[in-house]
Amino acid sequence: MTQQMVRPPSGPSPEQPARGAGTLALPALIALVVGSMIGSGIFALPSQMAGSAAPGPLLIGWGVTGVGMLMLAFVFLTLSRRKPDVDGGVYGYARAGFGNYLGFTSAWGYWISAWIGNVGYLVLLMATLGNFWPTFEGGNTVSAIVVASIVLWILHALTLRGVHTAAFVNTLVTIAKVVPIVTFIAIALVGFKAGIFTADFWGDGQGLGSTLDQVKNMMLVTVWVFIGIEGASVYSQRAGKRSDVGRATVIGFVGVLALLLAVNVLSYGLMNQAKIAGLEDPSMAGLMEHEVGSWGADFISIGLAVSLIGALLSWVLLCVEILRLPAREGVVPRQLGAENRHGSPTMALWLTNGCVQLMLLWTLFNENTYTDLIYLATSLILLPYLWSALYQVKLAFTGESYGAGESRTRDLVVGLVALAYAVWLVYAGGWEYVLVAGIFYLVGTALYVWARNQVKAEIFTAAERVVVAVVAALAVAGVIGLVQGFVSI
Repeated sequence: MTQQMVRPPSGPSPEQPARGAGTLALPALIALVVGSMIGSGIFALPSQMAGSAAPGPLLIGWGVTGVGMLMLAFVFLTLSRRKPDVDGGVYGYARAGFGNYLGFTSAWGYWISAWIGNVGYLVLLMATLGNFWPTFEGGNTVSAIVVASIVLWILHALTLRGVHTAAFVNTLVTIAKVVPIVTFIAIALVGFKAGIFTADFWGDGQGLGSTLDQVKNMMLVTVWVFIGIEGASVYSQRAGKRSDVGRATVIGFVGVLALLLAVNVLSYGLMNQAKIAGLEDPSMAGLMEHEVGSWGADFISIGLAVSLIGALLSWVLLCVEILRLPAREGVVPRQLGAENRHGSPTMALWLTNGCVQLMLLWTLFNENTYTDLIYLATSLILLPYLWSALYQVKLAFTGESYGAGESRTRDLVVGLVALAYAVWLVYAGGWEYVLVAGIFYLVGTALYVWARNQVKAEIFTAAERVVVAVVAALAVAGVIGLVQGFVSI
């Protein structure tokens, strides 16, 4: 396939490093992983899990989830070592393994997922502030949207100052938001009662279904809390050392998994499971209040607000980075790769936050906004994970990047387990959101066609035309579903 690339006069060529390339050290990369993974999910985890599974099935589910996500973390670690020349993480791996269009769909789905998730974070941030100021209650009042918009554009201005500056601030905020979580864990360790934890270990008397049902239900909740594991790989081109990318992914994942397990398991020893399930979000605040009084709830609410601001900053950074590299490689319009003197992709940033602003206005007229937005964001990010796992399987199967006689068995097994888990996550996300995702992918295809015309390259290969046809079919089914009411967002 023709790969002729025509560079914009003002932009860097693929051979030239971007401004700010090679500036992010290991701590900043770890903070990107931790900061993007720890947002709102961990603060709501106790009640969400208590409504799905008893302690026994919960531990089984966490075991399966931990293995699946660890294999995915190892995929990013292995690919960063096997293919150090491939930049852009989930986008770069999809493009290198399966061509330009699938690379585009990976970047496009990731980008949409990221900024839609940011809308959800802003809504929840305002709802959290509603605990202190009733005018923000629910997160989508007029006052809440005004303040959320101000927060959005402050983060926008910070990111315009440069990725390195924003990443430094993100590191500080990530440290700050871990403090209330660790404080909760310490208090929960003191207050933990084994008798409460084992009272109905398998959930036989709670109508939660079989052990398998409980495991499946609780695993659906874990999809959202682990999104962000790929954060360091997306920023691979800006890493000071390429070897730090994989290390940051695994270190960040293990740290976040430890926090999630501690919060979830210990909460079952503080209060009856049915009572935990009935707590309002953030349920961690309710548990803290139960242990130490009203100041504990306020402390956790403040921690959640800091966590949400940190997650917002992490995901703004990821939003613009996932568009910058495809723009330099003729996969999205070249204008989205334009950078200011601080190395910040300005057009990508304005497009991203403009979309967030419009969606914030949309939330004024919709209830259940946060949950719906999070489910949609989750469904859109799952395919990029799947392509990354499939790329490792492809490399291990074909032997590409392996020396003569070098064992490929371990990498093949890791890739297959990660791939199976990624397929499970797509299934767990629900077919309704897959259809809606098809609509977004089809709309984005117009930008891909524009970009390929800009660089005077072949638009679709024969195989890619088949993929486009599948995307179009999903989009049509999604539109029909929205019109007839059996699909909703």
